[in-house]
Amino acid sequence: MYLNDWAGKGLIDLIGDFEGVYISGADYAAEKAPYSNVGYWLENKQKMTDALVDPKWQNLDILLASYGYENYSGDAFVLFKRDGKLYEVNGGHCSCYGLEGLWEPEETTVEALRHRLEAGSLGSYEHSGNVFATELRGVLDSLDAENLA
Repeated sequence: MYLNDWAGKGLIDLIGDFEGVYISGADYAAEKAPYSNVGYWLENKQKMTDALVDPKWQNLDILLASYGYENYSGDAFVLFKRDGKLYEVNGGHCSCYGLEGLWEPEETTVEALRHRLEAGSLGSYEHSGNVFATELRGVLDSLDAENLA
């Protein structure tokens, strides 16, 4: 589930933001240059191809990815599973930078995330437009249901 600025996008767009590769998923998939600067498109397409083989981007089961960029700052939250474990990534930046270099997965639990939702402000930071608390609750409910099966 991709939300807010990542709504309607996917893994290529997420990787592009964290790697500083300026190509959208649609432009990466294009057979011909989608704009007049063919060299720039080919360069970024190759950068993305190189990024995709990096082990940190392998075997990700993205459960929720949300990015908001408003008021000259951006915040991202990504929840994913890999090898049966749950991980989260949090990244934030001011207008001078982006998410480049902020992919730092931390192992987490459903219980820890629920606590931060209920006792803290996880998923409800409106300043940057990165609001995803309701959707995260749904994902956590699904994870609870998986564990009961």
